[in-house]
Amino acid sequence: MTIAIQHVRLIDGAGAVREGTTVLVRHTKIVAVGPSNEVRIPNGATRINGRGLTVLPGLIDCHVHLCLGGEADVVKTLESEQPSYTLLKSATHAKATIEAGFTTVRDVGSRDHSIFTLKQAIDSGMMPGPRIVGAGLAICMIGGHARFIGQEVAGVAQVRKVVAEQVAAGAGVIKVIASGGVLTPGTSPDDVQMTAEEIAAAVNAARQAGKPVAAHAHGASGMKHAIQAGARSIEHATLLDEESGALMKRYGVYMVPTLSALATTAACRPSCGIPESALAKARAMTNRHKTSFKQAYDNDIFIAMGTDAGTPFNFHGENAQELERMVALGMSPMDAIIASTATAAKLIGIHKSVGILTKGMEADLVILNRNPLRRIEVLRDRDTIVGVMKAGKFVAGPLVEKR
Repeated sequence: MTIAIQHVRLIDGAGAVREGTTVLVRHTKIVAVGPSNEVRIPNGATRINGRGLTVLPGLIDCHVHLCLGGEADVVKTLESEQPSYTLLKSATHAKATIEAGFTTVRDVGSRDHSIFTLKQAIDSGMMPGPRIVGAGLAICMIGGHARFIGQEVAGVAQVRKVVAEQVAAGAGVIKVIASGGVLTPGTSPDDVQMTAEEIAAAVNAARQAGKPVAAHAHGASGMKHAIQAGARSIEHATLLDEESGALMKRYGVYMVPTLSALATTAACRPSCGIPESALAKARAMTNRHKTSFKQAYDNDIFIAMGTDAGTPFNFHGENAQELERMVALGMSPMDAIIASTATAAKLIGIHKSVGILTKGMEADLVILNRNPLRRIEVLRDRDTIVGVMKAGKFVAGPLVEKR
C-alpha cells in the first residue's frame, strides 16, 4: 500500500523544518520526501490532507522498564507478582507507549528474559507495541542495585559468562550497574558498585558480540569507571562533575538523563507509598540532577532522551514528559526532539533505518495537529496525536484505519 501525507509541516529529526511537504510511504519505507508540488503520487495511493498538521519521526525512549508499572514500591510489587502476570502487564505498557508516539524503546532491565518474548510478539504483529531493543537482566554486583531486575555477579569470569547468556537470550544492549541507586534498599547512589575490571570485562565481551554497553551510574566515580571501560552511554549521570563530563565529551559517550525518574519520585508526599529511603535519596539528588543536565547540554555532550518509565509514578505512555523537563532546563524544543529521534537512534545503533524522515528510512512517524516547536507540551496531549505510524502502518490515532 502507498500512502501520501500531503502539505504538512515536516520536522525531520535532524534539525530541519519544512512547510508544505509531502511524505510518500510505500510498504514499510519512506520513498519520497519533498515539496508537495514536486512529489509524484502514484495512482491508487491513499492521500491524507496534512494541511495544518506536523509530521515528525517516531519518538524513541532510550531507558524504560516495561516490567515495572509506576507503582509506589516497584521492588515489592515485582517480587510479589508471578512472571506470567508481569509479562501481560509489560504488554499493556508497550501498547500505551506506542499510542503516545514512541515507536522504539530501549528496555534496560527486566525481571527475566520474557522481554524478548514480548519483542517477538510485537515484531510478528501479534500485539501492538514499539520496536524493542532489550537488555534482559541488568548485570550487578552481589547484593547490588537493581538486583530485583538483574543478574548478580562476582569477578571477571562470571561477568563474561553472564554477558554471553544475555546475548544468547536476545539482548541488543548490555546493561551494567556501576553505582548504587535510588530504589534498591541499602545502596547509595554515589557509591561505586561493580569494579572497573568487571565493567571492562563486560564491555569487551559485549563488543565481541557486537553489542554496546549502557552503564547505570549516579555518582561520578562510577561514571568514570564505565566511561574509561568503554561504555556507550551513562544512564542518569546524576552527580556529574567536571572530570566525568570531560571524559564523556572526549570519548563521545552519551548521557541518558532520565530526569523524570527522580522528579516523579521526589514530588511525592511521604504517605504515597514510596519507601522512605528511596524518597529521601530522590529528594537529595533532584536539584543536582538538573545541574548535571544543564552542564552536559552547555558542554555539547551527546544527550539521548530516556525516561526510566516504570519507576514510581513515572508511567508508560507519559514518556513525552521528559521532553518537557529538558526544555524547562534550557534545551530548545528542536534539540529535545532531536535527542528523542536522530540522537537516540544513533545511541541505540538503529540510525540507518529510523530517527530521521528521509527517503529510504523505515516509515516510523507521528502526525500532530499542533506544532511542538511552539509548545513542547503538545506531545503529551493525546488529542494532539492524529496518527502514529510504525514501519508504514498506522498503529494508533484516528488515522489507524489507513492501513
